Amino acid sequence: MMRYLAFAASILLLLLSLTLALHWPGWWWGAGAFGALVVLGCWDMLQRRSTLRRNYPLLAHFRYGLESVGPEMRQYFIEGDTAEVPFSRQQRSLVYQRAKGVLDMVPFGSQKGVYSIDYEWLNHSMVPQHVESHDFRIVIGEAAAQPYSASVFNISAMSFGSLSANAVRALNEGARRGGFYHDTGEGSISPYHREPGGDLVWEIGSGYFGCRDAHGRFSEEKFAENAASPQVKMVELKLSQGAKPGHGGGLPAAKGSAEISATRGGPMGQDCVSPASHSAFSTPLELLQFVARMRELSGGKPAGFKLAIGHPWEWFGIAKAMQESGVLPDFIVVDGAEGGTGAAPAEFIDHVGVPMHEALMLVHNTLVGLNLRERIRLGAAGRITSGFDIARTIALGADWCNSARGFMFALGCIQSQSCHNDRCPTGVATQNPSRWKHLDVADKANRVHLFHDNTLKALRDLLGASGLTHPEQLGPEHIIRRVSPTEVRSLAALYNFLQPGELLAEVPRHAVFRNFWQDARSDSFVPPDTVLRLRDTRVR
Repeated sequence: MMRYLAFAASILLLLLSLTLALHWPGWWWGAGAFGALVVLGCWDMLQRRSTLRRNYPLLAHFRYGLESVGPEMRQYFIEGDTAEVPFSRQQRSLVYQRAKGVLDMVPFGSQKGVYSIDYEWLNHSMVPQHVESHDFRIVIGEAAAQPYSASVFNISAMSFGSLSANAVRALNEGARRGGFYHDTGEGSISPYHREPGGDLVWEIGSGYFGCRDAHGRFSEEKFAENAASPQVKMVELKLSQGAKPGHGGGLPAAKGSAEISATRGGPMGQDCVSPASHSAFSTPLELLQFVARMRELSGGKPAGFKLAIGHPWEWFGIAKAMQESGVLPDFIVVDGAEGGTGAAPAEFIDHVGVPMHEALMLVHNTLVGLNLRERIRLGAAGRITSGFDIARTIALGADWCNSARGFMFALGCIQSQSCHNDRCPTGVATQNPSRWKHLDVADKANRVHLFHDNTLKALRDLLGASGLTHPEQLGPEHIIRRVSPTEVRSLAALYNFLQPGELLAEVPRHAVFRNFWQDARSDSFVPPDTVLRLRDTRVR
């Protein structure tokens, strides 16, 4: 039968090699090779774990081999330039070009379908402006004792442990050269963050890494000690992340090194767990009090929180707590569901959480409706790699943008999607020293700096073409989106924008506010009565 052909051929070739080896000793190598194939084929037929191998001895291994290189084959030979899976070749090429400082011009017209639904563009002006500087900055925490002047484009949260030592070094050195910040991720501040001296935003997750006691609870003393570092410019409480909101995470004991253990404050030989929820607070009011305490313990540095939006009433509870208590964060970072991570369950990556555009709009609208928007800065993250991505995100309501995977591409990431198995081919997302030690820190730091610099130059040119001089002047009226082959809308027309103070004065027009705002609670994340009544109605 054909399915045994490879196995039968190996047996025949083994016998032939043995016969020839009796006369010509050089054939013994052939006998050894074919003998190994025969042994493998016999094992395939005797083992019971794989039916495919039992039915197709030897041949099954060719199938597994081709399957293992399938993603690479599709990426290199089949995938289109504009197919976003999750980043298109066009997006990656733009980052590589800007990171290397080479020509990033495009010949012969756009590859995008300008009459395709969801195509977007920035309207230009008949009186374009000449913008001299591309170092666009905003002040975060103006009322804090130590406000921070941040670039409008920064490195999003990625932990040491997820990224390699040399990747962290290169990112931070690039941030130092370019004058932008590097978010530590919830894995805390490692020696490799401190070594170059670039600006840090210290992210505190539910595992309280870097500021935890022996029982995994928040330690004010350890937090104050780390937050006092001049390198730490802001402190950020992570409520959830875009790739796996509501899930939590953990570093298995087998992957934990002595360095990671020392950085995170967890014992060697034990899983380093980041729970799905925080133990330091349990209500919206307590959350805000915790953020205020972080600001106090850090010596007056800007303090805020990052979240991926889920149930709208929970976010409304936080907003109501701000309104009622007067306790405000200095900033909020909105992480979209399109955000990436080293590893997350497939269902969470594909089907949990609100995408960044809608999440940002909800947070922005809520703060506008409470007359709080001018007092709280908004950052946003979610698949941002270009000047246009930054412009669109700011037009939707953000003050600044963060990017994780964009800066990974600047480090040399090729989107092999091996972040979770410690076999990253470029040494970016691995703890295997035989891989990450080959990542040249000086070269990659320069690329990180150049990617940031050239992306902001592109943003500058976009602003000038639109007759603007600073990203803060961007509004939803500047971005146009095609909604059908014959219709286009500005983002101002597509989205419902609340008027200043609208939530204080009347029942809002927007459906999500109309349904959930009134019953949201500042003292509890429990679903409001309206949700419970709807649930009861469905059950009956």
